[in-house]
Amino acid sequence: MTAALVLVHGAWHGAWAWDSLRTELPDVETIAVDLPSSGPDPASLGTLDDDVAVVRAAVAAAGRPVVVVGHSYGGVPITEGLDGADGVARLVYLTAMMMDVGHTVAGSVRGQWPSWWDVHEDRGYLDARHPEQFLFGDVAPAVCEAAVARLQHQSLAAYTVPLTAAAWKNVPSTYIVCENDAALAPRAQERLAERADRVVRMASAHSPFLSHPEDLAALLREELASVAG
Repeated sequence: MTAALVLVHGAWHGAWAWDSLRTELPDVETIAVDLPSSGPDPASLGTLDDDVAVVRAAVAAAGRPVVVVGHSYGGVPITEGLDGADGVARLVYLTAMMMDVGHTVAGSVRGQWPSWWDVHEDRGYLDARHPEQFLFGDVAPAVCEAAVARLQHQSLAAYTVPLTAAAWKNVPSTYIVCENDAALAPRAQERLAERADRVVRMASAHSPFLSHPEDLAALLREELASVAG
């Protein structure tokens, strides 16, 4: 049975982020989730637990083996939620947070928010400053403009809850390093990637699903082929 792809977006995004990639994979079943921690209303943003529930539901709904791709923050709920989940054949971390038990996103920046994070601690959310530079550095101008217009608020609570599980310890994993990333430094990615079974690299900034969808699709086809059986 051919595996399906479950696509888990990063902070501020939604399932829409994967549209160009999905167009390149017309013969592959793809399931793109919307994480509750990202949304238009700061007062009703979800938690990491909410994100985990959505990811686990998508995996269960596939009804077949799945390769789960987490981009950026999307690496957090797949790490927390998929240890022991039935049907998960491989995890793919796309310039993503591949953290260990007890770690948090906030802790990974050692208490000093990056300058491009617009953090509203009193209201429990953060926005992205200069996303055209940090998130979409090599994305075509028209595509970048459309993506920036769709960005939402991100839950700060989801960044501060320590992980209680690390699925990559028990599920085969691949890390895709984006070598021109201004949001998650390539050096930091390389350290995280040491936890993965397989490491591949792309000459891309932070959002290859928008800037290099054909190349990313080819890499993900390789991941699907690796679990075919």
